[in-house]
Amino acid sequence: MISTAIRVARVGSAAELAAAALMILGFPALMLAALVPSVPAFAAAAAVTYLADHYLHRKGSYLINRLSKVRAGLSIRFLIRQFLLILLLARLSHANDLIFYGTVACFIAFYGLQAPHGALVTLIRNRRRMPVATRNIDLQSRIRIPDAPPRRLLHRSAEKMLHLDLFAVVGILVSAQVGSSVAGFVGIGLTAALGVLYVLGLVPYVRSGKIPPRADVVLAALDDWLAGYKPETVLYFSGSKDSAYQVNMWLETMEQLNTRPLIILRERAILNNLAPTTVPVICVPGGVHLMNLDLSAVRVALYAANVGKNIHLLRVPTMKHVFIGHGDSDKLASVNPYSKVYDEVWTAGRAGRDRYAIADVGVRDDDIVEVGRPQLAPIQSWQGVPDGRVPTVLYAPTWEGWDGNPGNTSIVLAGENIVKKLVKADPPVRVLYKPHPFTGTVSKEAGAAHKRITALVEKAAAERAAETRFTPDSAAQDRAKAELARIEARLAQLSGTGGDKGDEAEATRDGIVDVARHEEVARLRAEWNTAYWGSFPSYEHRVITGAEPRLYDCFNVSDAMVSDISSVVSDFIASGKPYAVTDSGEMGHEEFKRQNTAVRAAVILSNDAAELGGLLDAVRDPSGDPLRDDRKELKRYLLGPDEPTSIDQFNGAVAGLALKAEARNVGQEARLGAANADPAEAAELTNALPGQRTATAGETDGVNAG
Repeated sequence: MISTAIRVARVGSAAELAAAALMILGFPALMLAALVPSVPAFAAAAAVTYLADHYLHRKGSYLINRLSKVRAGLSIRFLIRQFLLILLLARLSHANDLIFYGTVACFIAFYGLQAPHGALVTLIRNRRRMPVATRNIDLQSRIRIPDAPPRRLLHRSAEKMLHLDLFAVVGILVSAQVGSSVAGFVGIGLTAALGVLYVLGLVPYVRSGKIPPRADVVLAALDDWLAGYKPETVLYFSGSKDSAYQVNMWLETMEQLNTRPLIILRERAILNNLAPTTVPVICVPGGVHLMNLDLSAVRVALYAANVGKNIHLLRVPTMKHVFIGHGDSDKLASVNPYSKVYDEVWTAGRAGRDRYAIADVGVRDDDIVEVGRPQLAPIQSWQGVPDGRVPTVLYAPTWEGWDGNPGNTSIVLAGENIVKKLVKADPPVRVLYKPHPFTGTVSKEAGAAHKRITALVEKAAAERAAETRFTPDSAAQDRAKAELARIEARLAQLSGTGGDKGDEAEATRDGIVDVARHEEVARLRAEWNTAYWGSFPSYEHRVITGAEPRLYDCFNVSDAMVSDISSVVSDFIASGKPYAVTDSGEMGHEEFKRQNTAVRAAVILSNDAAELGGLLDAVRDPSGDPLRDDRKELKRYLLGPDEPTSIDQFNGAVAGLALKAEARNVGQEARLGAANADPAEAAELTNALPGQRTATAGETDGVNAG
């Protein structure tokens, strides 16, 4: 029942649900206490509403956000509490006392301060918001960007301002209880004085010396940097904050390009969720601003997602446009008809090419280039189970999805059967259970199954620890734990080095990555991974959640995997290790293979996991594995050849397409030279040549410029 209420109210936990209930019930309790009247009861109910409201705001509760939609927003809740306090005074026969008039005057004046306070906060934020935000770009030497106002002034400013009424409320309640007006007027004075001081504290930050330059000055400075840097390859991305992973997966590839890279983002939320990188980044929310940037040196533009805002860069003819996507699978998104707009579509291997041919969505075969998957470089090839070590099987099911299709995940129908067979296997194996982070967010059945599987793994781990045939190397584990603590302390130290930037403008000014620090963090994360796996026995069953260790790290310590239809399977194929995929939708093995390319070299599991023995046999005796050659062939089909490496293939494709773009531009220049005698044709060709041109607000081809 509680889980149902949590889901309906869209709160994150039982604690949030309890706080929401207390806050909602607290206001009727306040009214009742005022009518009785009872000062202690009113004080208790007021404390509950203050604390519950504050807790929900700190948690960013969805329910709090929705209250404003039904005219019960933050300001209204404070105002109601203050009105009820006035009602309490009236019921206590203080209506003719000076404290009553002081209370009314205080709250009227206090709300009078809300308008200038809100106006100043909004004005400061708007005036400090620049038309672009950047990382790893030196704008500081070109324009002056002042420090942001202190965080304490602007962060959660409305909540801070409204909570200043606490002094008045407490003082008035004390006066009502003891019969003396002194405490009430002290509280009223503090509330009024602090409110005025807060407003006055904001005034200096409206002055011109505290705000960045005008938009045209900022854009001119950025163009000056672009003219000097001359980016050649751009990664362009637009999307919601939840889609930031789609651009993050390409950051390391961009860092390894042989050409000068640049990342262009369209949403500030994406910039805030971008992983650390050494590549220059420009966030340009406005379509007109983007089209006016000097991108004349760019020859190749890469797109990780098919979205409407792509048109703002696609319209530039002096560069070649490529769809690289954010994963290669049999899902419909991998063969979107939108892909026709690009000059080329790059896929990992032959499978991507065939996928477009079968879908027949208008993408020509000669526009498809196979470049491998550079992101898979960290995945190690299998060399068999080392002598003396218990084989490790990774169970990495995907989540339930939005549509309720039972074939989306194995966790509900097959998960427990899989894990039970694995933990009871003889000879023994180790189980690593790493569920998708979204598991249980839509389906309560999936959430319940996840909890049962977690309990199974933890119970099996405890039982194995008690078995005498398994002996831990305590000394090695202690050394690994000490190393883990050292690394985590250093990472925490490095994470705190930069500090939180005051606002976006300040982050733009100071957002140039320290390359040495960036490289040290990468090295420490690799060392952390080694220490983590050494900090517990190699035979210990483990539930792995959270960002670390990463999925690919789990691949590398595993000897086999059980999963569902998702990009996880396609990526695991790069290891060459045995794997099994569950036919949770009960299509039948042959139909399941026909519809899903990635399972053609897999052990197909029914929901009872009866076929799991075939996977374990392949791990224990690789020479007798009947699917070994099939996996090699499928790996090449899906991901391309091992040599040259994926990053070499990717760099080669970028270089080849850049030459095509340059050849096209040279041809256009030649045509322009030949057309000098015809001014009309020359004017038409001018816009097709490299160079900056001016766009206007109405010139966005019908696409929202924001």
